[in-house]
Amino acid sequence: MNFTEELSLQIRSEYPIIFVETIDEEYVLQQLEKIALELKMPSFIWSLTEGLRRQGHANNSEFYKTQDITIMLQTLSHLAHSKPHDNGGIFILKDFHRHLENELTLRMFKDFVLQVKETKDTVVLIGPGYKLPSDIQPYAGHITGGLPQEQEIKILLNHGIIRLTQRDPGIKVLLSPEDADLIVRSLKGLTCYQIKTVINQLVADDRIFDIKDLDVLEEYKKKLFDREGLLEFCSSEQRGSIAGLNNLKNWLEERSISFNNQLVALPPPKGVLLMGVQGCGKSLAVKVIANMLRLPLYRLDMGRLYSSYIGETEQNLRKALGIVEQLSPICLWLDEIEKGFSTSNGQADGGVSQRLLGTFLTWMQEREAKCFLAATANNISQLPPEFLRKGRFDEVFFVDLPDAKIRSEIFRIHLEKRELPVGNIDLDLLAIQSDGFSGAEIEQVIISVMYRVASQRTSVSTEHILDGIKRTKPLAILRKEEVQQLRMWAFDRTVTA
Repeated sequence: MNFTEELSLQIRSEYPIIFVETIDEEYVLQQLEKIALELKMPSFIWSLTEGLRRQGHANNSEFYKTQDITIMLQTLSHLAHSKPHDNGGIFILKDFHRHLENELTLRMFKDFVLQVKETKDTVVLIGPGYKLPSDIQPYAGHITGGLPQEQEIKILLNHGIIRLTQRDPGIKVLLSPEDADLIVRSLKGLTCYQIKTVINQLVADDRIFDIKDLDVLEEYKKKLFDREGLLEFCSSEQRGSIAGLNNLKNWLEERSISFNNQLVALPPPKGVLLMGVQGCGKSLAVKVIANMLRLPLYRLDMGRLYSSYIGETEQNLRKALGIVEQLSPICLWLDEIEKGFSTSNGQADGGVSQRLLGTFLTWMQEREAKCFLAATANNISQLPPEFLRKGRFDEVFFVDLPDAKIRSEIFRIHLEKRELPVGNIDLDLLAIQSDGFSGAEIEQVIISVMYRVASQRTSVSTEHILDGIKRTKPLAILRKEEVQQLRMWAFDRTVTA
């Protein structure tokens, strides 16, 4: 059920109050106007600056002096009494919840709610944050979201392209249907206004609209979500940016069609849990997963969920999962999941972690949205057993220390990434000498060598990198017993990535 269907259902269910928690007021008002027309209900809209007026009518439909809240509530009461038909009416109040701290306003509003609660009239409160007095909450339904869905985004995208090309015929649109679908998916989670703005931004730079603009769009969303949301938008990585993991890549190729082909009647994969030695590329693998599935990647930061106020942490999780449902299909990344949902009796935090665990496990099992969950863990023994049973994740993959062949490929990737010459480097020798090194440790060797050769004003050679390898003590040596124990545990319990 999408946002508009849920909102229509609550109105038809005769809730006296519906609180729509949203940042996209424009979109919600459009949907309410459609619902009112479908249900043949008159709708009225109020704001502190414009007063009360009939929705969808000319400016002369304003009611006199209704910027005053007292007069507005008296007018609503009169309208509710005097409507000529029995279909009920929709009264839309913008940011009204902020005025309920006033005792007179609260009393008058409560009287109005009691007046209409046995009728088909509905008061819709619109605001960016849900907050109602305790004596009003029993009468209120609550909906979170109100952002354009894919079909609506396609319309906005097409209208935006037509508008831009009419204004400037020199603008080139070079999008295939598949490219356009990717752009639409990446635009999910933005308001109508943000979508219009970012389309202008994508074209303004070079007057070309093509798939390369996806990088600019992803950067825009990353800045936006980092600043405003419980979710962090992350860029994905190409398959060739990570060496090895062929079993995982093959597994993903078999299942990618379930997200990208509407004709396939296969159940979408639920997700994977990646565990393994630290520094072996689990986080990078998640970014590759999102790319191979052609899904936008969002990271749920557990640190942003926790709050010092009682009950707010759980509410933040429910809000974040509600946003995930709206954004889907997406790839949701839970990094180092054992730190957010570790085994605990809940005494240290008053049971907050246990309540979070229960809420999240229920969502994992019951979710209907196409959301691929990609979780990483360094120490799987700290995870509750409920996380590991079949049905939560499709598969548990173990990301082991790379062998010589993969280490050679990792050296090549990091040298080319930094535009260093590869032709005169003996990659096979480096791979042999770096036995026990993780991908992160190999990267740090390359970075250290770059500093050294820069200070010596020379170019990178095999000898420089070999010297860097000798100077580095990998985790496989520093924590040898722990690494060996982890690898032995995973040997016959997980699938090698």
